[in-house]
Amino acid sequence: MSISPFIEYLSLEKKYSPHTIVAYQKDVETFFECIVIQFDCKNFKEVNYSMIRSWIVSMVDQGINNKSINRKISSLKAFYKFLLKTRQITENPLAKHKSLKVAKTLQIPFSEKEINEVLDSLDSELKNDLETTRNKAIVELFYSTGMRKSELINLKLLDVDFQKKVVKVLGKRNKERYIPLLPSICNTLNRYILFRENVSNTNSDNTLFLTKNGVKVSQTFVYRTINNYFSKASSKLKKSPHILRHSFATHLLNEGADLNSVKELLGHSSLASTQVYTHNSIAELKKVYKNAHPRNRN
Repeated sequence: MSISPFIEYLSLEKKYSPHTIVAYQKDVETFFECIVIQFDCKNFKEVNYSMIRSWIVSMVDQGINNKSINRKISSLKAFYKFLLKTRQITENPLAKHKSLKVAKTLQIPFSEKEINEVLDSLDSELKNDLETTRNKAIVELFYSTGMRKSELINLKLLDVDFQKKVVKVLGKRNKERYIPLLPSICNTLNRYILFRENVSNTNSDNTLFLTKNGVKVSQTFVYRTINNYFSKASSKLKKSPHILRHSFATHLLNEGADLNSVKELLGHSSLASTQVYTHNSIAELKKVYKNAHPRNRN
């Protein structure tokens, strides 16, 4: 049961990121390994929903949460939609499948105070070297642009236009967008690039953010950098680049930014994705309303 054509489709036509493609491939291959063992089924055309349901039950028994199961099923759905599109099957065994219920978890953004504490600590620890300057640039860039972790990691030197004060970001499905840069982050990036020029490297491919050894920073490296700095200033359970992205959107909305403008800055394809960030801004509006409305002064 080769899924190579499906992987090529995700890469060439859908233009998914390498990380996403690896996840889809792993999910589909895991499913087929399961049905070969349980049902001796070696042909994807013979798969029926009872086999898929059995796989779901086995994942539940393993303690895999509903959100992760839904993601794996989503990969399988994409595979069978591909088979339908290429006329390799006539019926989709997942046609009537309903996603498992997932409890909504509220992503709590960092407060402005927490972010300022981190930025102050970065200033106090700043040395005349690549590492501390790079770390400050990473934190500032996340908070001042709201870009995704993968987008930051893949930035190139030429993506930063200091004259126009914008950065070009390559988002999901290779969709480009431009995000304005504050003067403060321009200053930090300029300082960092001076140190970067002295880093000996041969394989950086003009990547903006490098380690001291001249290697492109990894997703794990960036996550740990954010987690380490914010662990000193915040007691929140999650301290990740995504929470900084969440904070960027929430703080803009709290200050009255237009939802459509925030959508464009974040690189969302639909407004529904951006509306997730309105929960906290609504809470802020309620507080303002309560404090400002004349009827609440009595």
